[in-house]
Amino acid sequence: MQCELCGNECFKCYPSNVDGVRMMLCPGCMKYGKNINEKKEIIPNINQSIKTSIKRKIVKDVYVGMDKELVSNCSEIIKNARLKKELSREELGFKIGERTVTIAKIENGDLRPSDKIAEKIEKELSISLFEKVKEIPTKISSTHSSGLTLGDFIKSEDK
Repeated sequence: MQCELCGNECFKCYPSNVDGVRMMLCPGCMKYGKNINEKKEIIPNINQSIKTSIKRKIVKDVYVGMDKELVSNCSEIIKNARLKKELSREELGFKIGERTVTIAKIENGDLRPSDKIAEKIEKELSISLFEKVKEIPTKISSTHSSGLTLGDFIKSEDK
């Protein structure tokens, strides 16, 4: 066995505490550390602290509850509904608490509204901007054993 302090080969190394670190030392280096009594159970304490630090956080699935998405032509729907109610961009922005520039960018398709803004617009204009998310079948073809590929998704959408 090798001494962990000087690196020399020794026939019998002794467990010692050097500045709070447990090391195996040769008889010549024992003067630099405190002898550790082998009868003390140091290893279970180390194992216990390792086990407590290994506890993994429970990972939440962020996709739970995401069952709707914004329709693709929301800008046209918003503009048509606003004109139908005979509101200007300024008036709509004032009623939902958004700037006129934001309303203009949403209607021009330059800005995707956040879910909160879209819900405010839905309520004010009495329209529906969200649709249910379609489930994509995840059937794995029998020729592939390593899981889904992009080709599998493309094939499933073509059918």
